[in-house]
Amino acid sequence: MGKANRERRRAKEKERKRRRQGPSDQTGDAWGFPGWRPQPSAEEIVAGLLSAALDARLDGDDGQFSRYAAALAETPAELRPAVDRMLLGVLNQNVTFAWRNGWQPTDVIRLVGRELGARHVRLATDAIASEMCAYAPATVDERWLDQLAALDAKVWWQRDDEYLREDGDRLGMVTCALQVISLLAGLPRLERLCPLPGTARRTARPAGRAVDERMLARVRALLAKAESTEFEAEAETFTAAAQSLMSRYSIDAALLAAETEDRSAADGPEGRRLGIDAPYEAPKAVLLDVIAKANHCRSVWSRRLGFATVLGFPADLAAVEVLFTSLLVQATTAMRLAGSRRDVLGRSRTRSFRQSFLAAYAQRIGERLSEVAGEAVRQAAAETGKDLLPVLAARDRVVEEKVEKMFPDLNMVGAGSINNREGWLSGRAAADQAVLDVRTKIT
Repeated sequence: MGKANRERRRAKEKERKRRRQGPSDQTGDAWGFPGWRPQPSAEEIVAGLLSAALDARLDGDDGQFSRYAAALAETPAELRPAVDRMLLGVLNQNVTFAWRNGWQPTDVIRLVGRELGARHVRLATDAIASEMCAYAPATVDERWLDQLAALDAKVWWQRDDEYLREDGDRLGMVTCALQVISLLAGLPRLERLCPLPGTARRTARPAGRAVDERMLARVRALLAKAESTEFEAEAETFTAAAQSLMSRYSIDAALLAAETEDRSAADGPEGRRLGIDAPYEAPKAVLLDVIAKANHCRSVWSRRLGFATVLGFPADLAAVEVLFTSLLVQATTAMRLAGSRRDVLGRSRTRSFRQSFLAAYAQRIGERLSEVAGEAVRQAAAETGKDLLPVLAARDRVVEEKVEKMFPDLNMVGAGSINNREGWLSGRAAADQAVLDVRTKIT
Protein backbone atom coordinates (compact mmCIF):
# COMPACT_ATOMS: atom_id res chain seq x y z
CA MET A 1 0.00 0.00 0.00
CA GLY A 2 2.61 2.58 -1.06
CA LYS A 3 6.28 2.51 -2.00
CA ALA A 4 7.45 4.15 1.22
CA ASN A 5 5.61 1.61 3.37
CA ARG A 6 7.03 -1.28 1.36
CA GLU A 7 10.59 0.02 1.69
CA ARG A 8 10.24 0.53 5.44
CA ARG A 9 8.84 -2.95 5.87
CA ARG A 10 11.64 -4.53 3.83
CA ALA A 11 14.24 -2.69 5.93
CA LYS A 12 12.63 -3.87 9.17
CA GLU A 13 12.43 -7.46 7.97
CA LYS A 14 16.08 -7.45 6.90
CA GLU A 15 17.07 -6.22 10.34
CA ARG A 16 14.95 -8.91 12.02
CA LYS A 17 16.58 -11.61 9.88
CA ARG A 18 20.06 -10.28 10.64
CA ARG A 19 19.34 -10.34 14.37
CA ARG A 20 17.93 -13.87 14.16
CA GLN A 21 21.03 -15.12 12.35
CA GLY A 22 23.63 -13.16 14.27
CA PRO A 23 23.12 -14.53 17.80
CA SER A 24 23.10 -18.12 16.53
CA ASP A 25 26.63 -17.82 15.11
CA GLN A 26 27.85 -16.06 18.23
CA THR A 27 26.39 -18.76 20.46
CA GLY A 28 28.17 -21.47 18.46
CA ASP A 29 31.48 -19.62 18.66
CA ALA A 30 31.06 -19.14 22.39
CA TRP A 31 30.78 -22.94 22.88
CA GLY A 32 33.81 -23.60 20.71
CA PHE A 33 31.95 -24.85 17.63
CA PRO A 34 32.30 -22.19 14.91
CA GLY A 35 29.24 -22.01 12.70
CA TRP A 36 27.13 -24.26 14.96
CA ARG A 37 23.58 -23.13 15.63
CA PRO A 38 21.17 -24.46 18.23
CA GLN A 39 18.10 -26.36 17.05
CA PRO A 40 15.35 -23.79 16.38
CA SER A 41 12.22 -23.96 18.48
CA ALA A 42 8.76 -24.55 17.03
CA GLU A 43 7.97 -20.85 17.44
CA GLU A 44 11.13 -19.85 15.58
CA ILE A 45 10.33 -22.19 12.69
CA VAL A 46 6.81 -20.85 12.41
CA ALA A 47 7.95 -17.25 12.75
CA GLY A 48 10.46 -17.73 9.94
CA LEU A 49 7.87 -19.22 7.61
CA LEU A 50 5.34 -16.51 8.49
CA SER A 51 7.87 -13.75 7.89
CA ALA A 52 8.90 -15.26 4.56
CA ALA A 53 5.26 -15.60 3.45
CA LEU A 54 4.51 -11.96 4.28
CA ASP A 55 7.69 -10.83 2.50
CA ALA A 56 6.63 -12.72 -0.62
CA ARG A 57 3.16 -11.21 -0.44
CA LEU A 58 4.64 -7.74 -0.02
CA ASP A 59 6.90 -8.27 -3.04
CA GLY A 60 4.02 -9.55 -5.18
CA ASP A 61 5.65 -12.96 -5.60
CA ASP A 62 2.53 -15.13 -5.69
CA GLY A 63 4.45 -18.34 -6.29
CA GLN A 64 6.68 -17.93 -3.25
CA PHE A 65 3.76 -16.79 -1.15
CA SER A 66 1.78 -19.91 -2.05
CA ARG A 67 4.73 -22.15 -1.21
CA TYR A 68 5.26 -20.60 2.22
CA ALA A 69 1.54 -20.64 2.95
CA ALA A 70 1.45 -24.35 2.06
CA ALA A 71 4.47 -24.98 4.30
CA LEU A 72 2.65 -23.34 7.22
CA ALA A 73 -0.53 -25.27 6.51
CA GLU A 74 1.24 -28.60 6.16
CA THR A 75 3.42 -28.44 9.26
CA PRO A 76 3.43 -31.56 11.44
CA ALA A 77 0.57 -31.89 13.90
CA GLU A 78 2.78 -30.91 16.85
CA LEU A 79 3.59 -27.56 15.18
CA ARG A 80 0.04 -26.61 14.24
CA PRO A 81 -0.86 -25.05 17.61
CA ALA A 82 2.18 -22.80 17.22
CA VAL A 83 1.05 -21.80 13.73
CA ASP A 84 -2.44 -20.93 14.99
CA ARG A 85 -1.08 -18.97 17.96
CA MET A 86 1.25 -17.03 15.70
CA LEU A 87 -1.45 -16.20 13.16
CA LEU A 88 -3.84 -15.05 15.88
CA GLY A 89 -1.17 -12.98 17.62
CA VAL A 90 -0.08 -11.19 14.45
CA LEU A 91 -3.71 -10.60 13.44
CA ASN A 92 -4.40 -9.02 16.81
CA GLN A 93 -1.28 -6.85 16.63
CA ASN A 94 -2.18 -5.54 13.20
CA VAL A 95 -5.74 -4.70 14.21
CA THR A 96 -4.28 -2.62 17.03
CA PHE A 97 -1.87 -1.09 14.50
CA ALA A 98 -4.85 -0.13 12.31
CA TRP A 99 -6.55 1.69 15.20
CA ARG A 100 -3.40 3.65 15.96
CA ASN A 101 -3.18 4.65 12.31
CA GLY A 102 -6.65 6.22 12.40
CA TRP A 103 -8.69 3.32 11.01
CA GLN A 104 -12.03 2.33 12.51
CA PRO A 105 -13.85 -1.03 12.38
CA THR A 106 -16.10 -0.11 9.43
CA ASP A 107 -13.11 1.27 7.51
CA VAL A 108 -11.16 -1.95 7.92
CA ILE A 109 -14.03 -4.22 6.92
CA ARG A 110 -14.89 -2.05 3.92
CA LEU A 111 -11.32 -2.24 2.62
CA VAL A 112 -11.02 -5.98 3.27
CA GLY A 113 -14.24 -6.50 1.32
CA ARG A 114 -12.98 -4.38 -1.58
CA GLU A 115 -9.54 -5.94 -1.78
CA LEU A 116 -10.15 -9.56 -0.74
CA GLY A 117 -13.32 -11.61 -0.23
CA ALA A 118 -16.18 -12.77 1.99
CA ARG A 119 -14.07 -15.28 3.93
CA HIS A 120 -11.51 -12.57 4.64
CA VAL A 121 -14.28 -10.24 5.85
CA ARG A 122 -15.49 -12.88 8.34
CA LEU A 123 -11.98 -13.42 9.64
CA ALA A 124 -11.25 -9.69 9.92
CA THR A 125 -14.55 -9.13 11.76
CA ASP A 126 -13.71 -11.86 14.26
CA ALA A 127 -10.18 -10.51 14.68
CA ILE A 128 -11.68 -7.10 15.49
CA ALA A 129 -14.05 -8.65 18.05
CA SER A 130 -11.13 -10.52 19.62
CA GLU A 131 -8.93 -7.43 19.84
CA MET A 132 -11.74 -5.37 21.39
CA CYS A 133 -11.89 -7.77 24.35
CA ALA A 134 -8.84 -5.94 25.71
CA TYR A 135 -10.86 -2.76 26.44
CA ALA A 136 -13.47 -2.00 29.06
CA PRO A 137 -16.71 -0.84 27.36
CA ALA A 138 -16.65 2.41 29.34
CA THR A 139 -13.34 3.32 27.65
CA VAL A 140 -14.63 2.82 24.08
CA ASP A 141 -16.25 5.68 22.17
CA GLU A 142 -19.97 5.27 21.42
CA ARG A 143 -19.35 5.70 17.70
CA TRP A 144 -16.92 2.80 17.85
CA LEU A 145 -19.44 0.63 19.68
CA ASP A 146 -22.11 1.52 17.12
CA GLN A 147 -19.84 0.31 14.33
CA LEU A 148 -19.09 -2.95 16.13
CA ALA A 149 -22.82 -3.54 16.58
CA ALA A 150 -23.51 -2.78 12.91
CA LEU A 151 -20.80 -5.27 11.88
CA ASP A 152 -22.07 -7.84 14.40
CA ALA A 153 -18.48 -8.11 15.64
CA LYS A 154 -18.77 -10.25 18.76
CA VAL A 155 -17.00 -13.19 20.36
CA TRP A 156 -18.91 -16.36 19.51
CA TRP A 157 -16.10 -18.88 20.06
CA GLN A 158 -14.96 -20.79 23.13
CA ARG A 159 -11.26 -21.05 22.20
CA ASP A 160 -9.35 -18.41 20.28
CA ASP A 161 -8.25 -20.77 17.52
CA GLU A 162 -11.89 -21.58 16.66
CA TYR A 163 -12.49 -18.34 14.81
CA LEU A 164 -9.80 -19.22 12.30
CA ARG A 165 -12.53 -21.47 10.82
CA GLU A 166 -10.41 -24.19 9.24
CA ASP A 167 -13.54 -26.10 8.11
CA GLY A 168 -11.52 -28.91 6.53
CA ASP A 169 -9.47 -26.51 4.40
CA ARG A 170 -6.39 -25.68 6.42
CA LEU A 171 -4.48 -24.26 3.47
CA GLY A 172 -7.37 -21.95 2.66
CA MET A 173 -7.53 -20.79 6.27
CA VAL A 174 -3.80 -20.08 6.49
CA THR A 175 -3.78 -18.30 3.14
CA CYS A 176 -6.78 -16.19 4.16
CA ALA A 177 -5.16 -15.20 7.46
CA LEU A 178 -1.87 -14.27 5.78
CA GLN A 179 -3.65 -12.14 3.19
CA VAL A 180 -5.60 -10.25 5.86
CA ILE A 181 -2.44 -9.72 7.93
CA SER A 182 -0.57 -8.42 4.88
CA LEU A 183 -3.35 -5.97 4.04
CA LEU A 184 -3.58 -4.65 7.60
CA ALA A 185 0.20 -4.33 7.90
CA GLY A 186 0.32 -1.99 4.91
CA LEU A 187 -2.52 0.37 5.88
CA PRO A 188 -1.67 4.05 5.41
CA ARG A 189 -2.23 6.59 8.15
CA LEU A 190 -5.67 8.23 8.26
CA GLU A 191 -7.05 11.22 10.12
CA ARG A 192 -8.24 10.18 13.59
CA LEU A 193 -11.97 10.79 13.91
CA CYS A 194 -12.56 9.69 17.51
CA PRO A 195 -10.59 8.54 20.57
CA LEU A 196 -8.74 5.23 20.44
CA PRO A 197 -10.30 2.27 22.26
CA GLY A 198 -9.19 2.32 25.86
CA THR A 199 -8.83 6.11 25.96
CA ALA A 200 -12.40 7.38 25.62
CA ARG A 201 -14.35 8.78 28.55
CA ARG A 202 -17.94 7.93 27.85
CA THR A 203 -20.78 9.72 29.58
CA ALA A 204 -24.52 9.29 29.34
CA ARG A 205 -25.90 10.10 25.92
CA PRO A 206 -27.29 13.64 25.73
CA ALA A 207 -31.04 14.02 25.39
CA GLY A 208 -30.62 15.34 21.88
CA ARG A 209 -29.22 12.01 20.74
CA ALA A 210 -32.53 10.26 21.49
CA VAL A 211 -34.42 12.90 19.49
CA ASP A 212 -31.91 12.41 16.70
CA GLU A 213 -32.69 8.70 16.54
CA ARG A 214 -36.42 9.34 16.29
CA MET A 215 -35.86 11.86 13.53
CA LEU A 216 -33.66 9.43 11.63
CA ALA A 217 -36.27 6.70 11.92
CA ARG A 218 -38.82 9.00 10.27
CA VAL A 219 -36.34 10.03 7.58
CA ARG A 220 -35.47 6.42 6.78
CA ALA A 221 -39.15 5.54 6.54
CA LEU A 222 -39.78 8.41 4.10
CA LEU A 223 -36.77 7.50 1.96
CA ALA A 224 -37.72 3.82 1.92
CA LYS A 225 -41.06 4.85 0.43
CA ALA A 226 -39.29 7.04 -2.14
CA GLU A 227 -37.12 4.09 -3.18
CA SER A 228 -39.96 1.60 -3.42
CA THR A 229 -42.71 3.56 -5.18
CA GLU A 230 -43.20 3.23 -8.93
CA PHE A 231 -44.72 6.72 -9.17
CA GLU A 232 -42.31 9.59 -9.74
CA ALA A 233 -44.50 12.18 -8.03
CA GLU A 234 -44.64 10.09 -4.88
CA ALA A 235 -40.88 9.59 -4.85
CA GLU A 236 -40.44 13.36 -5.20
CA THR A 237 -42.80 14.05 -2.31
CA PHE A 238 -41.23 11.50 0.03
CA THR A 239 -37.66 12.66 -0.68
CA ALA A 240 -38.68 16.30 -0.27
CA ALA A 241 -40.28 15.50 3.07
CA ALA A 242 -37.10 13.77 4.26
CA GLN A 243 -34.84 16.70 3.34
CA SER A 244 -37.24 19.21 4.87
CA LEU A 245 -37.33 17.25 8.11
CA MET A 246 -33.54 17.00 8.24
CA SER A 247 -33.08 20.69 7.47
CA ARG A 248 -35.50 21.76 10.18
CA TYR A 249 -33.89 19.43 12.73
CA SER A 250 -30.48 20.91 11.93
CA ILE A 251 -31.84 24.44 12.36
CA ASP A 252 -33.42 23.56 15.72
CA ALA A 253 -30.14 22.06 16.94
CA ALA A 254 -28.23 25.18 15.87
CA LEU A 255 -30.70 27.44 17.66
CA LEU A 256 -30.51 25.39 20.83
CA ALA A 257 -26.72 25.58 20.87
CA ALA A 258 -26.72 29.33 20.17
CA GLU A 259 -29.34 30.17 22.77
CA THR A 260 -27.98 28.09 25.64
CA GLU A 261 -24.27 28.48 24.79
CA ASP A 262 -24.03 24.99 26.23
CA ARG A 263 -21.62 22.89 24.21
CA SER A 264 -23.10 19.71 25.67
CA ALA A 265 -26.40 20.57 23.97
CA ALA A 266 -24.83 20.15 20.57
CA ASP A 267 -21.73 18.11 19.93
CA GLY A 268 -18.88 19.70 18.02
CA PRO A 269 -18.01 18.72 14.44
CA GLU A 270 -17.24 15.05 13.94
CA GLY A 271 -16.22 12.86 11.03
CA ARG A 272 -17.75 9.86 9.31
CA ARG A 273 -16.39 7.82 6.41
CA LEU A 274 -18.76 6.66 3.68
CA GLY A 275 -17.91 4.18 0.94
CA ILE A 276 -17.63 5.36 -2.67
CA ASP A 277 -17.70 2.21 -4.75
CA ALA A 278 -16.93 1.50 -8.40
CA PRO A 279 -18.05 2.06 -11.06
CA TYR A 280 -18.44 5.81 -11.70
CA GLU A 281 -16.78 6.81 -8.44
CA ALA A 282 -16.18 10.46 -9.41
CA PRO A 283 -19.83 11.44 -9.97
CA LYS A 284 -20.83 9.47 -6.87
CA ALA A 285 -18.29 11.45 -4.85
CA VAL A 286 -19.71 14.68 -6.28
CA LEU A 287 -23.24 13.56 -5.32
CA LEU A 288 -22.07 13.02 -1.75
CA ASP A 289 -20.36 16.41 -1.76
CA VAL A 290 -23.48 18.34 -2.81
CA ILE A 291 -25.62 16.47 -0.27
CA ALA A 292 -23.06 17.29 2.42
CA LYS A 293 -23.00 20.99 1.55
CA ALA A 294 -26.80 21.22 1.59
CA ASN A 295 -26.72 19.80 5.13
CA HIS A 296 -23.93 22.04 6.52
CA CYS A 297 -21.21 19.38 6.14
CA ARG A 298 -18.11 18.97 4.00
CA SER A 299 -16.89 15.88 2.15
CA VAL A 300 -13.29 14.88 1.34
CA TRP A 301 -12.87 11.98 -1.11
CA SER A 302 -10.00 9.49 -0.78
CA ARG A 303 -10.19 7.94 -4.24
CA ARG A 304 -7.55 5.23 -3.74
CA LEU A 305 -9.12 3.94 -0.52
CA GLY A 306 -12.69 3.95 -1.78
CA PHE A 307 -14.31 6.27 0.75
CA ALA A 308 -15.04 9.90 1.54
CA THR A 309 -14.68 11.54 4.94
CA VAL A 310 -17.67 13.74 5.78
CA LEU A 311 -17.21 16.35 8.51
CA GLY A 312 -20.04 18.12 10.29
CA PHE A 313 -22.24 18.16 13.37
CA PRO A 314 -23.64 14.76 14.45
CA ALA A 315 -27.27 15.20 13.37
CA ASP A 316 -26.17 16.63 10.01
CA LEU A 317 -23.78 13.73 9.44
CA ALA A 318 -26.55 11.23 10.04
CA ALA A 319 -28.79 13.12 7.61
CA VAL A 320 -26.08 13.09 4.93
CA GLU A 321 -25.55 9.35 5.27
CA VAL A 322 -29.19 8.33 4.95
CA LEU A 323 -29.92 10.79 2.13
CA PHE A 324 -26.82 9.80 0.15
CA THR A 325 -27.69 6.13 0.45
CA SER A 326 -31.26 6.73 -0.71
CA LEU A 327 -30.46 9.08 -3.60
CA LEU A 328 -27.77 6.72 -4.85
CA VAL A 329 -30.32 3.90 -4.89
CA GLN A 330 -32.79 6.09 -6.76
CA ALA A 331 -30.15 7.26 -9.25
CA THR A 332 -28.93 3.73 -9.92
CA THR A 333 -32.48 2.49 -10.44
CA ALA A 334 -33.30 5.31 -12.88
CA MET A 335 -30.01 4.78 -14.72
CA ARG A 336 -30.63 1.07 -15.20
CA LEU A 337 -34.19 1.62 -16.31
CA ALA A 338 -32.79 3.89 -19.02
CA GLY A 339 -31.08 0.81 -20.44
CA SER A 340 -27.91 0.46 -22.51
CA ARG A 341 -26.82 2.72 -25.36
CA ARG A 342 -25.05 2.18 -28.70
CA ASP A 343 -23.88 4.56 -31.40
CA VAL A 344 -24.82 4.39 -35.09
CA LEU A 345 -22.02 1.88 -35.68
CA GLY A 346 -23.30 -0.43 -32.97
CA ARG A 347 -20.52 0.35 -30.50
CA SER A 348 -21.44 0.49 -26.83
CA ARG A 349 -21.98 3.95 -25.39
CA THR A 350 -23.40 2.71 -22.12
CA ARG A 351 -20.44 3.69 -19.95
CA SER A 352 -20.25 7.27 -21.25
CA PHE A 353 -24.05 7.55 -20.99
CA ARG A 354 -24.04 6.44 -17.35
CA GLN A 355 -21.03 8.58 -16.43
CA SER A 356 -22.76 11.64 -17.84
CA PHE A 357 -26.07 10.59 -16.31
CA LEU A 358 -24.67 10.45 -12.78
CA ALA A 359 -22.68 13.66 -13.21
CA ALA A 360 -25.79 15.56 -14.29
CA TYR A 361 -27.83 13.91 -11.57
CA ALA A 362 -25.34 15.04 -8.92
CA GLN A 363 -25.31 18.61 -10.22
CA ARG A 364 -29.08 18.91 -10.34
CA ILE A 365 -29.53 17.28 -6.93
CA GLY A 366 -27.17 19.90 -5.50
CA GLU A 367 -29.22 22.72 -6.98
CA ARG A 368 -32.51 21.40 -5.68
CA LEU A 369 -31.23 20.45 -2.23
CA SER A 370 -29.96 24.00 -1.85
CA GLU A 371 -33.43 25.26 -2.75
CA VAL A 372 -35.22 23.15 -0.17
CA ALA A 373 -32.64 23.87 2.53
CA GLY A 374 -33.01 27.61 1.86
CA GLU A 375 -36.78 27.34 2.05
CA ALA A 376 -36.50 25.53 5.39
CA VAL A 377 -34.39 28.41 6.74
CA ARG A 378 -36.91 30.98 5.55
CA GLN A 379 -39.82 29.11 7.09
CA ALA A 380 -37.99 28.67 10.40
CA ALA A 381 -37.05 32.36 10.46
CA ALA A 382 -40.69 33.34 9.88
CA GLU A 383 -41.89 31.06 12.67
CA THR A 384 -39.26 32.06 15.23
CA GLY A 385 -38.84 35.71 14.25
CA LYS A 386 -35.06 35.32 14.33
CA ASP A 387 -32.31 35.86 11.80
CA LEU A 388 -30.88 32.38 11.39
CA LEU A 389 -28.17 33.15 8.86
CA PRO A 390 -25.52 34.26 11.43
CA VAL A 391 -26.18 31.16 13.54
CA LEU A 392 -25.86 28.78 10.59
CA ALA A 393 -22.86 30.66 9.20
CA ALA A 394 -21.06 30.30 12.53
CA ARG A 395 -21.61 26.53 12.46
CA ASP A 396 -20.39 26.37 8.86
CA ARG A 397 -17.20 28.20 9.86
CA VAL A 398 -16.54 25.70 12.63
CA VAL A 399 -16.89 22.85 10.15
CA GLU A 400 -14.61 24.57 7.63
CA GLU A 401 -11.97 25.05 10.32
CA LYS A 402 -12.18 21.35 11.12
CA VAL A 403 -11.67 20.48 7.45
CA GLU A 404 -8.67 22.79 7.12
CA LYS A 405 -7.09 21.35 10.24
CA MET A 406 -7.55 17.71 9.26
CA PHE A 407 -6.93 18.11 5.51
CA PRO A 408 -4.52 21.01 4.96
CA ASP A 409 -3.68 19.91 1.39
CA LEU A 410 -6.80 19.29 -0.67
CA ASN A 411 -7.18 18.92 -4.44
CA MET A 412 -10.44 19.67 -6.21
CA VAL A 413 -11.94 16.98 -8.47
CA GLY A 414 -14.77 17.06 -10.97
CA ALA A 415 -17.41 14.52 -11.88
CA GLY A 416 -15.30 12.99 -14.63
CA SER A 417 -15.55 13.35 -18.39
CA ILE A 418 -18.95 14.48 -19.69
CA ASN A 419 -19.27 13.52 -23.35
CA ASN A 420 -22.75 12.10 -23.69
CA ARG A 421 -25.50 14.68 -24.14
CA GLU A 422 -28.30 12.13 -23.84
CA GLY A 423 -26.89 10.85 -20.55
CA TRP A 424 -26.54 14.39 -19.20
CA LEU A 425 -30.14 15.33 -20.03
CA SER A 426 -31.45 12.02 -18.68
CA GLY A 427 -29.56 12.49 -15.43
CA ARG A 428 -30.96 15.96 -14.85
CA ALA A 429 -34.46 14.69 -15.60
CA ALA A 430 -34.03 11.87 -13.09
CA ALA A 431 -32.83 14.35 -10.45
CA ASP A 432 -35.91 16.49 -11.05
CA GLN A 433 -38.09 13.44 -10.52
CA ALA A 434 -36.27 12.32 -7.36
CA VAL A 435 -36.46 15.67 -5.54
CA LEU A 436 -37.82 18.14 -4.25
CA ASP A 437 -41.10 19.80 -3.38
CA VAL A 438 -40.12 22.48 -0.88
CA ARG A 439 -43.75 23.14 0.11
CA THR A 440 -44.21 19.66 1.55
CA LYS A 441 -45.26 19.71 5.19
CA ILE A 442 -44.27 17.04 7.69
CA THR A 443 -47.33 15.56 9.35
